[in-house]
Amino acid sequence: MIREQQIEAKLRAEFDPLYLEVTDESYRHNVPAGSESHFKVVLVSDRFAGERFLSRHRAIYATLSEELSGQVHALALHTYTIKEWEGLQDTVPVSPPCRGAGQFA
Repeated sequence: MIREQQIEAKLRAEFDPLYLEVTDESYRHNVPAGSESHFKVVLVSDRFAGERFLSRHRAIYATLSEELSGQVHALALHTYTIKEWEGLQDTVPVSPPCRGAGQFA
């Protein structure tokens, strides 16, 4: 199973999301092809109700502790309650470009 699928499976099991999108953004960074090291996660779950963003992120970090212990270098998190997600009309911020993209030798 590729890393993106592992991350998605763990997040689905832990958070029972209404919406989950895991995107490998490694190609946008200064890493060798196939690195699977930079990911963007959009996670919408009732579990986040009443929690601040820091608590939400800590819960995700705990769930993905194995991946974050060396395999995954960066994790862009966008976490929402269902009400917050409805207010966004299903839009998510675009990740900024990497300053070093394309410079890997």
